Amino acid sequence: MTRREFVQAAGATAAAVAGAGVELARAATNANEICRMDAVTLAQKIRRKELSPVEVTDAVLARMEKLNPLIGAFCTPTPDLARQQAKQVEAAIVAGKPVGPLAGVPIGIKDLVETKGIKTTSGSILYKDYIPTEDDVAVERLKNAGAIILGKTNVPELGFSGASYNMIFPPTKNPWNLDRTAGGSSSGSGAAAAAGIGPFALGGDAGGSIRIPASINGLYGLKGSMGRVPLYPSTKDETAPGVSGWESLAHSGPLSRTVADAALMMSVIAGADDRDRRTFPNTIDWVNVPKSGIKGLKVAFTEDWGYQAVDPEVRSLCSQAAKVFQSDLGCEVEAASPWNENYSALFFTLALADNDLRGLRELVKKYKNRMMPHLVDAINGRMTDEQITDAVMTRKKVANQSWRFMRKYDLLLTPTIAVPAFAQGIQGPETIEGKKVSSPFEWIAFTYHFNLTGQPAASVPVGFTKDGLPVGLQIVGRHLDDVTVLKASYAFEMARPWKDKWPPILPSMNL
Repeated sequence: MTRREFVQAAGATAAAVAGAGVELARAATNANEICRMDAVTLAQKIRRKELSPVEVTDAVLARMEKLNPLIGAFCTPTPDLARQQAKQVEAAIVAGKPVGPLAGVPIGIKDLVETKGIKTTSGSILYKDYIPTEDDVAVERLKNAGAIILGKTNVPELGFSGASYNMIFPPTKNPWNLDRTAGGSSSGSGAAAAAGIGPFALGGDAGGSIRIPASINGLYGLKGSMGRVPLYPSTKDETAPGVSGWESLAHSGPLSRTVADAALMMSVIAGADDRDRRTFPNTIDWVNVPKSGIKGLKVAFTEDWGYQAVDPEVRSLCSQAAKVFQSDLGCEVEAASPWNENYSALFFTLALADNDLRGLRELVKKYKNRMMPHLVDAINGRMTDEQITDAVMTRKKVANQSWRFMRKYDLLLTPTIAVPAFAQGIQGPETIEGKKVSSPFEWIAFTYHFNLTGQPAASVPVGFTKDGLPVGLQIVGRHLDDVTVLKASYAFEMARPWKDKWPPILPSMNL
């Protein structure tokens, strides 16, 4: 259905159609322009009958067809379902029926998130043929809001990595440089949004897995407070043991090109649900969070926690961004850190303890030669009861250190990750800042703390390295203070806008 036909079918007069404006008529026939629109704009234009949901979906699917073979963002595309949903939304609008706030807006769903009737592999041979019988709560809410499901976005195996490859699908490549990682574990969600295959995507974050690909792909990524967005069900297979749960660490949330788009998604997916005992009622008017600025806030900034190796360009770009909070946004910024020791070992202990290790070990016996070696080693590793207890007690210590620190500050700023995007096929760089690191996961040293504490945290783009790779700054709020994180994100976006910066691969392909 063309834009003219859509408007006429929705009841507009011929004069109204003819006078609607050259710009909108051109937008309706320009697929690239549609793909560059943010979610808020698309939702508004569809509700105003200026764009057809079918037209929007066709434009995004055409881009997917061109780009996905190159970047591998979607492991299970669902074009037929997307077109069917778009036609249903269009019919409802034409009939004058009420539609949801995301009516006609395309979205990708992370492959660790369950989708009824759509294969959900979790990037693993363990679940390569698993088709859930129910939707995750967030997916259920997105569908009820009228969002168009484009398919499942690729992930590292079971989410146990910040890199962007597994052993059952082609790797997800960074749209800014196809030789580099797209981050993880919301790998495909980040690559899809960065390349304009949908204005935003649903991600998940149990140790940084929204914020990491946001930083690496030049996007905004928001991890709300623990319990803000329900988590149910966990990835599972009813016919075999093994559950990837992450219950005490995981959060669902948006990867988007703008802060407003992330707020729009949160307005749909946030709020209590009896299927997740940790959730609480939504009290935030996400789309109308005041954009009054953050002048006068007291802000802490650390480049490195006081001990972490950080790439020099990342240090420089994040330090410059922290200065913007003082010079442009009127905050009081000072160097300070809540921690001076590395807690990564306790995080990985808790991450494993959050899962059904008994079941996973049974599956590993059968499939270990077709699984990622680092994951097999982790699952088969033995933890003593003292190690688990020590991890639980240290988590309490981390949380106590955090709230005491945050009583002095409204916000904490850090690099989102310690390095720009690195080469494909590895879990992380062997050296950072010229120093050999003790673990391939040291580059994610800034994100996992806030899965332990449950604090809200976001990543905002702050610029590019000399090689043209995006870098992100992490903005962390006090306990349950998602609003201040969102306001700070808005303020920084207005001071240093990023949404019109696109990967060079797009113009090279006339996209």
